[in-house]
Amino acid sequence: MRDDTSAAGESGRWKTVLTEGPVGRTLLRLTVPMVAGIVGMVAFNLTDTFFVGRLGTMELAALSFAFPLVLVLMRFTMGLGIGASALISRAVGRGDTRAVRRLTTDSLSLALLAVVVFGAAGFLAMDPLFRALGADAEILTLVKTYMSIWLAGLLFIFFPMIGNNAIRANGDTKTPALIMLAAVCANIILDPLLIFGIGPFPRLGLAGAALATVLARAITFTLAFYIVHFRLRMLTFERVPFVEVLASWKRILYIGLPAAATRVIVPIGIGVLTGMIAASGPKVVAAFGVAIKIEFFAMAVIFALSTVLGPFTGQNWGAARTGRVKKGISLSNRFAFLWGIGMFALLAVFAGPIASIFSRDPEVVFAIVLYTRIVAAAYCMYGVFVISSLVLNVLHRPIHAALLAAGQTFALTIPMAWVGMRLAGMKGIFTGVGVSYLLAGFAAWLVLKRVLSRLEERG
Repeated sequence: MRDDTSAAGESGRWKTVLTEGPVGRTLLRLTVPMVAGIVGMVAFNLTDTFFVGRLGTMELAALSFAFPLVLVLMRFTMGLGIGASALISRAVGRGDTRAVRRLTTDSLSLALLAVVVFGAAGFLAMDPLFRALGADAEILTLVKTYMSIWLAGLLFIFFPMIGNNAIRANGDTKTPALIMLAAVCANIILDPLLIFGIGPFPRLGLAGAALATVLARAITFTLAFYIVHFRLRMLTFERVPFVEVLASWKRILYIGLPAAATRVIVPIGIGVLTGMIAASGPKVVAAFGVAIKIEFFAMAVIFALSTVLGPFTGQNWGAARTGRVKKGISLSNRFAFLWGIGMFALLAVFAGPIASIFSRDPEVVFAIVLYTRIVAAAYCMYGVFVISSLVLNVLHRPIHAALLAAGQTFALTIPMAWVGMRLAGMKGIFTGVGVSYLLAGFAAWLVLKRVLSRLEERG
């Protein structure tokens, strides 16, 4: 890594770069490469959706049923990564080389443990889970085909997500972005080859989409390990008592578990909504799955900004630069609000053509457009919610973030969607989702403002 970001020199120390320079320019410099990575990962899912949509509506519906479980596992890993990144970035800010290496190593060993636990749980839960969500026998067979392969490659998903967070904790957002883009390119190439059986490759259908995903993720596994171990020298093979490893795990989980809960709650809510929508048939389920992925794409810039705001906040907080922390948060929330308004205007105009990319079925296209035009009106506050929740985790207020996420999903989104379904069917469900985004974003902004005021009073 170049000296103008963060690098492990001969002394083994990392250069802190996020505590200096204009705040806005620093965040912009970090966010731009991260946008490419986040957009790439969303494009990863959209590529699967595009090619699977060519197989038929049933396969697209199966992918939509699988998506909540996929998202739960990935969001859980993101939570662990946030916990690791928050602690590593503070250690970088203090110049504590041993702590950086110890925390990085222990976070990856924790990821390996999570692979075993969640891989086994995923295989055992598939049948009852997807039946509960409303999948009929035909769709259930397709879902299990996809998920069995995806779960078998869980190591290639968990490890690089934690590793990339460790790299970002040093202030380097370019390398993780490049790693993610490498996976996207591989997936774009492998998807049509394995799904449709082009050339010497067998036609595997939905199983081909899952296999392409695993192989592409294996590339990120290799690259992340090489960067973390050989280039940054962030791993240590020092033999320490297990109690010291356990202490690291506890520190990571103290932030990581609530952060994971914050993120896992969202796909759980998506799963519940999928179950509600399933009563309207597989076409609406297929449309909902596509619409959620379009939403992630529309908000990719905000996800990128929130990702880099974590190490920025952690390093500046560790260096006692609280003024920079407050300014960074303020600028980020303003940008998130304006970005949401811009995305609403864009999607209101182009929702139809975008939906037509993923399905030729008029009913599927209609439902995608309906969701997009209704819910996008609330993206301005959804972005504020994303930014505020992330910052609360880094400021060692993970319980606040988790409670906000739980409140959004279980006190707002699901009840409002249920009432909306009773009053206006599918349109009512989507309206309930949009209103919940608005209210949750406003609540998150108020909570973060109060936390910052209290921390400032304590000095």
